[in-house]
Parts: sequence; C-alpha cells; structure tokens
Amino acid sequence: MTATPLSAVANTAADLDRLDDGVLADRLQSAGERITHELRKVIVGQETVVEQALIALFAGGNCLLVGVPGLAKTLLISSLARALDLKFTRIQFTPDLMPSDVTGTDVIQDDPITGHRRLAFMPGPVFTNVLLADEINRTPPKTQAALLEAMQERKVSVQGRTYDLEAPFFVFATQNPIELEGTYPLPEAQLDRFMLEVMLDYLPEEDEVAVVRATTALPSSSIQPVVSRDEILAFQRVVRRLPIADAVTRYAVKLVRLSRPSEGAPDFIKQWVSYGASVRAAQALVLGAKARALLQGRANASFDDIRALARPVLRHRILINFQAQSEKVTTDQLIAKLLDAAPLPRSSL
Repeated sequence: MTATPLSAVANTAADLDRLDDGVLADRLQSAGERITHELRKVIVGQETVVEQALIALFAGGNCLLVGVPGLAKTLLISSLARALDLKFTRIQFTPDLMPSDVTGTDVIQDDPITGHRRLAFMPGPVFTNVLLADEINRTPPKTQAALLEAMQERKVSVQGRTYDLEAPFFVFATQNPIELEGTYPLPEAQLDRFMLEVMLDYLPEEDEVAVVRATTALPSSSIQPVVSRDEILAFQRVVRRLPIADAVTRYAVKLVRLSRPSEGAPDFIKQWVSYGASVRAAQALVLGAKARALLQGRANASFDDIRALARPVLRHRILINFQAQSEKVTTDQLIAKLLDAAPLPRSSL
C-alpha cells in the first residue's frame, strides 16, 4: 500500500470527537497499516514485534524490548516515532546518568527586568511524547526510579513541585539480556509499569539476507509521519470504549490469578514461582486484547487475543524461584503450561 500523507488524514481533536466509534475503529486499523508500511522501509520481518509495539501505542502503554545487539530494537522505536507526528527524545542510559538528567532540574537565572535571581525549572528529556530509554538496565536504580512516576502517573516531581507530561506519553525501553557486567536489573515495581515485554529473536535466513542487502546499499526513502497526535489520543479512547465480553475479562483475570503460588494454583506454579502477576497484568491483557482486535478489524476482543498476549504481558511480571532456574525452566515455558492449565470456557470451544 502507499502511505497516506499526514496532511490528508489529520483532523482536529474536535473533528475526531464528532466521529462515531465505528468510524474511529476503521481509522485505527488504517493507521496501523500506514505505520506498518512506513516501518517496512527499514524493518525486515519481526511481524509479531511490530504488532505488539502498535498494541502498546494504541493502548497507551509502555513497552520494553529485549534482545541481543543487532536486532534493530533502537531502529524500530526511533522509526515508529518518526511515523508519528510526535515529539521524540532518546536517552542513552549509562552508569553515571543522574535522575535530574532525566527529569530536569531547577537552575538559577537572572531576571532581565528586575535584575533579581530566581529559580527556573529546566525540563529534562522526559518532557516529550515518545521517550526511548536505550539500554535502561545500564543505569543505577536511583535513576531508573526517576521514570517510575512518569510511566504510571504521567507526571514528574522535582524539588517538591509536580509537572504534568503532555499526552500522549510513552516509554519504549530497550534491554540487552546477555550482558550482565555493568548492568542493574530493573526492579519488579518498574517492570510492572511496562505493559508489554517484547522479545526479539534472530531473523530467518532469507530475512537476514534482505537486511544485509538493504543496509549495504544506498539508503531507502525516509519515513514520513502518517498519524497525528490528536488521532492517537482519539484511538486510545476508542480502544477503551470497545466492549468486551464478561467471559473474556474473567478469563484474563483467571490467568493472572493462576500465576500466583497460592491456594488453588497449579502444582507447577507452587513449585517454580516466587511471586505471580499483579492486577496490572489483567488490565494489560484486556486493554491489549481490545487494541489487537481493532488493529485486525474486529469489533470484539476474543479469548485468542488474551492468549496471544499472555507471554508479552506476563513474562516480566512472574518471578520464578531458584528451583525453576536450576531446572532451566524459562518464564515463557511456564506461561505455556499456564495456558494449558486454564482451558477456555466450554461455550467458546
């Protein structure tokens, strides 16, 4: 398909508010296709990764991308930001990064009118729409925690004063799973603020050949912004308004509750899990299922949507114990067993 110029699709917030949900749903699906078309100029393969990034975008959630170096994590996020008519900022996280380097700080300035000195707040890079936190686990916990309030409340507190972040606001973070030296594991409280943890793996051989050909030739056409800020906000609202069957919501909650090593949990959960997923996991499953349904042109979220998102929603929220680690049980393997232990309601089979 040919990407539609932003000028041809942009509307004011008032225009979008007057559209009914059916029209907005169609436009959301079209926006997903336009963004994907732009990403395909630089990203080869990774269809599931692209879909999950778009789900986080339209659901208004934060996203953690995990993969070894060279899998285009940073390129994917920066390209996604260029396809949106939004302000984009990248922070390269390093061991010497301070919280004020993220949030901003007060500085002393001379007032040119009165001649008096006063404190003025200088906003940090977190005051943006799309924040790329590159190699987020390379900075100490104190600096990692500077993002917590922004990720959950969309606010920043500095020197006792609170500043609102402009909507929409997303944190897309990258992490390298194989480097341990000089890294600081993300605390569970911060991991829980990421709606999805998206795993990137090596491409199939033919896709890898295509990458080498594309990156060793002249640059392809540049990515153009195809979705406006007001559209994104309207799409996030229509995602939340999409009806979802009570049985689907209950299935999402059941999956999350079964992940906790408590009475009624499967034996393998009690054996391998220290802590299960929080209620944020059920919220992310339902919200992500709604966004996935709309991206695929469906007006209802299904059990399949919940199951498709179980791994990216749960893998960073389930804390396995030493026994699981010693037996080389991965979180994804555990989630697969969890899906088998929570069969679909009979009426859906």
